[in-house]
Amino acid sequence: MTFDDLGISNQLQYAIDDLGFVNPTPIQEQAFSVVRSGKDVVGIAQTGTGKTFAYMLPILQELKFSKQKHPRVLVLVPTRELVIQVVEQIEQLSKYINNRVLGVYGGTNINTQKQAILQGQDIIVATPGRLYDLALSNALKLKSIQKLVIDEVDVMLDLGFRFQLMNIFDVIPERRQNVLFSATMTDDVDALIYDFFKEPQKISVAVSGTPLDNIEQVSYNIPNFFTKVNLLNNLLRDKETFHKVLIFVGFKRTADLLFKHLEESFNDEMCVIHSNKTQNYRIRSIKQFDEGKNRILLATDVMARGLDFDKVSHVINFDTPDFPENYMHRIGRTGRAEKAGKTILFSTEKEQEAKGRIETLMDYKIPVLELGEDVEVSKLLTEDERPREDQGISKNRTALEYVPGPAFHEKSEKNSKTNQGGSYRREIAAKYKKPKTRGDKNYNKHNKKKKK
Repeated sequence: MTFDDLGISNQLQYAIDDLGFVNPTPIQEQAFSVVRSGKDVVGIAQTGTGKTFAYMLPILQELKFSKQKHPRVLVLVPTRELVIQVVEQIEQLSKYINNRVLGVYGGTNINTQKQAILQGQDIIVATPGRLYDLALSNALKLKSIQKLVIDEVDVMLDLGFRFQLMNIFDVIPERRQNVLFSATMTDDVDALIYDFFKEPQKISVAVSGTPLDNIEQVSYNIPNFFTKVNLLNNLLRDKETFHKVLIFVGFKRTADLLFKHLEESFNDEMCVIHSNKTQNYRIRSIKQFDEGKNRILLATDVMARGLDFDKVSHVINFDTPDFPENYMHRIGRTGRAEKAGKTILFSTEKEQEAKGRIETLMDYKIPVLELGEDVEVSKLLTEDERPREDQGISKNRTALEYVPGPAFHEKSEKNSKTNQGGSYRREIAAKYKKPKTRGDKNYNKHNKKKKK
């Protein structure tokens, strides 16, 4: 099937032709007529399958020109970076359509966003927290919302946005179309659908856990963090093969530590994103990586969830995620739009159990490669990798010195002084002849007369 077969408008077809797309992905093909019909829709599709176009094509097809100021379409996504990306994709599809789209998210000036809203918007793309703030301040009127889209809803609930979502449901019209897209169907997602959707039609394509056929997966069993660093250094030196690399780590502190150890070799080629970085730094890092100015991007799971990077050659899992679904989201950053991709998984002995859960979910055994002779196996351990009894204990002291007890030396004369309270202050006052009530004019005036 081609996009022509979907029966989209000429304006949308022109935009798609400009983007160079010919065939819709399975989720785009199946969702088009259902979303266009106005029914509630639940789409379960693996990341990287084109979910944004799947819901925006039919919505834009039915969105008529209007001069009204209040928005008619609301799209909720979990992160600021995803807001920027979705807005960009809507603008690409709207190249030959006269509509207004605005992205709003936290970490930027809310007054600037209020002014943009007052100019009139057709589509609002937002993170739940900032949208709720704008609605509470009465800057954003939601009474005209006809279509509500919640994208990456499983991540949104994981990040604790359930409270804001419930409040948003309370302030938008009951008569509306609900469209929900997720990579995984969790109990929380199921409960949300049950409470707020009306007989939704479900579309399931490439359910989470099914490895994409176009992604080649391999793994390495590695003893520790610094051996992982050595292997990574070795791989990244091959700039021709590893020409656009996304490296995932589980924690912000790991991202910073890894960046520190790679910085000397790949400083000008590398950038990093996690939630402790400023908004401008994160946006700049994503843009530079996407445009090819930086070859390597270090990221935590939440930061890169849902982001669409073009032509990623490799996804490297520097650590093995505890939740197997996160592995599926990570590897979905490569092999997008049915292009070929490669992923590499690093696992220590402690991470083998998590790796087993991933293989169980996928029903696929990830091939294990041997470390090359040119990769140095490090004996250096991080603080987390050291045995518990070794952490925080100096090797220059005996264990006896850690037995709690009194100090082994007498206090010096200076430190043996005790607090004398008010009597001490009185002695000092008498010594330096300071008036007891310096602010009492009558007292000081009386003393002056006595001296005369």
